[in-house]
Amino acid sequence: MTSTLIVVCSKCGGLLLAKADQKTRSCPYCGFTVTIEKAKKLAQAKNAYEASTILRKLKADSGLTQEKVSRQKQL
Repeated sequence: MTSTLIVVCSKCGGLLLAKADQKTRSCPYCGFTVTIEKAKKLAQAKNAYEASTILRKLKADSGLTQEKVSRQKQL
């Protein structure tokens, strides 16, 4: 089973999930194509469920919401 990464979009700062063997991933907030190998990695999890749990905690701790990312994108 492939591990799941939590990476940061270099354009908008949004947090997203990506499989460890993925090359690229489109940011769900701004649409930017993130190169997984070059992206800042915040965490790695054994599976998508565990990664999703970590992602929710990171967002809650930072106060980051989809609304905030969308507003930043508009600026």
